[in-house]
Amino acid sequence: MRLPLIGITCDIRDDRYRAAPQCASAVAEAGGLPVLLPCLADCAPSYVDRCDGIILPGGDDPIMETWGIPTHDQAKPIAHERQAFELALLAALDAQLERPVLGICLGMQLMGLHRGGSLDQHLPSTLATADQHWGKREHPIAGSLGQGTVHSHHRQAITVPGELTVVATAPHGVIEAIRDDAPLPATGAGETAVVQYARELFKTHVVGDETFRTALDQFGPLHLVEITAVLGLYAQNAFLVNAFAVDLPSERAEPQLQGHSP
Repeated sequence: MRLPLIGITCDIRDDRYRAAPQCASAVAEAGGLPVLLPCLADCAPSYVDRCDGIILPGGDDPIMETWGIPTHDQAKPIAHERQAFELALLAALDAQLERPVLGICLGMQLMGLHRGGSLDQHLPSTLATADQHWGKREHPIAGSLGQGTVHSHHRQAITVPGELTVVATAPHGVIEAIRDDAPLPATGAGETAVVQYARELFKTHVVGDETFRTALDQFGPLHLVEITAVLGLYAQNAFLVNAFAVDLPSERAEPQLQGHSP
């Protein structure tokens, strides 16, 4: 079976590419094939074409002059080459919305800035509880994705997500997670209708009137009932496979599903 190829960007320190092993290990444990991406901005479109997903890991602080704002004097800017490369990746990913990208800490901040967001460059100057976000301390987060605990180590934070959506915050309001809720590219009205129908059903367990009416007009009552039943069957199978950690039989090798190119 072809493993999904997941590109992980590197940091640059002392004229060497560097990467923490945790990201690559996590990708491998999840069934992916991790590959480290050198910071070569001209190669960004090709990386996006070749990889099934991209991870932008944590690091130091963005160079804010890129967005016409002075970098804070307490900030520790990342290498110019890394920032130029990761912004080139994000620009290439804008043209392939079906390609998943995960930004961690600095990576998330660059994603927000790239989409018109803003950044608090020094939390200790603006937040009384800033120390809770430093030294890899644990604190709770909550939002539309549920609740959880994070290990926090950052002195900067997104304050406005731009075109993205806030999906998790700390108890004192610091944005901890953002997501792109833009609709995926679709091949036609039918695909758009069924994707939106499934998204709402799985996310909220109900379907809005407009989404339901669109799907009903597109497929008719009988086919919409069948679609809903199939979605339920897939969910049931997913529960069983995940709960019992079911893998493919050794003699099976299912192909990797590929997204549509725009």
